[in-house]
Formats: sequence, structure tokens, C-alpha cells
Amino acid sequence: MVNFAVRPQQLEHLVPRHTELDSHDGITYVSLVAFQFLDTRVHGLRIPFHHPFEELNLRFYVRRTVGGEVRRAVVFIREVVPRPAIAALARLLYNEPYIALPMRHHVEGDPPAEGYEWRHQGQWQTLSATARGARSVPAPDDHRAFITEHYWGYTRQRDGGTLEYQVTHPRWGVWDAELNALPDLGRLYGADWSMLTKPASVLIADGSAISVYPGKRI
Repeated sequence: MVNFAVRPQQLEHLVPRHTELDSHDGITYVSLVAFQFLDTRVHGLRIPFHHPFEELNLRFYVRRTVGGEVRRAVVFIREVVPRPAIAALARLLYNEPYIALPMRHHVEGDPPAEGYEWRHQGQWQTLSATARGARSVPAPDDHRAFITEHYWGYTRQRDGGTLEYQVTHPRWGVWDAELNALPDLGRLYGADWSMLTKPASVLIADGSAISVYPGKRI
């Protein structure tokens, strides 16, 4: 998880209806997140040859208050997976901005060193980091908890409406990390994102089982 401080104005036009930008200690963040899906199932069914795969996403953070409950959430700018069928299914079920590109990864060591690569416009691009220090579960008010603990997602629909869906998982253990390689993100996400060059923080999370529930329009 590579996290960048950005001006709120850069994200305001992307905020789904009925939500507002979230921040931590007055700072608005965009995160580049790379990870693995393992034993993936859709409505309980494992799709042959499509259950382990990589994902890369660029995301930011919003919140919505419902009956006094603050729902802290993510919004995806673009998500990359290695198989076209996965991207098509995600677009169909959630209208999420998925694309398919060839991908590969490596994870090794303890604490872990991780690298993810994707091929775009005929060239491989690399994101990699190495964990430092001890793994810990961050306190609720910690910056690391703000980045890792979001249990809702919102997606803008083609007609301007908003889809809300819930995500559940245990709290994750987190390492601080040293960034080893970061490509020009403008090549994949557009020129507006070339300015993401100096992270405010780099984290590696251990992950867990996770459930994503069907979305509903709000």
C-alpha cells in the first residue's frame, strides 16, 4: 500500500453522490494497492483457473453517515487484474472500473519483500517494497488503520447514481515498508496522476479472508 497526500481539489470531481471526501489528521490520501486474491469465489462458486490472481488498484477515501453511523469507504479510480473475464464480471456486478493486463508477482522473506508487475503498452512496470521492523495491529486512530480499515465501497454509476456495498474482514497486521520501485503512474492512470512520486507512507498488510456483499443503489 503506497500512500500519497494530495489536494482535495484533485479528487472532488470523482466523489460519488451522497458521499464526501474523508481525511486523516486533515490530509487527503490516494493509495496505490497491489495484492493477491486467493481461493476467490462468486456466490460461493470457484471459477476454474480464475480463483488465484493479482490486482492493482488506485483508490481514495470517502465517508457517508447513515443513522449516526459513519461508513468509511474506498472509491476506486481504476483496478487492474490479469484476466479479461474477471474484469468483465466486476464491471457487470459493481460497475467498477476494471481493466485486464498481464500481471505477475513475487512475495518472499519474513518480514516480507513483495513485488508486483504489469505489462502496459508493451512494457513491464514494477511496484515493489520491503517490510521493516515488526508487524503490529494499528490503533484505531493511527494513520495505518485509516488506510487499511475500510468496510464499505462506493461506485459512481453511469447515470450519476451511486452503488454502495459492504466489505468485511478482520483487522490486519501491518508493517511499515521501504519502497524499492515505483513506476510513472501517469502511464497507466493518465497525466493527472504523474505527480504521485513521493509517498507519505508505504505499508505492507498481511491480509485475511474477506467478504464483499452485493451492492445496492443509494
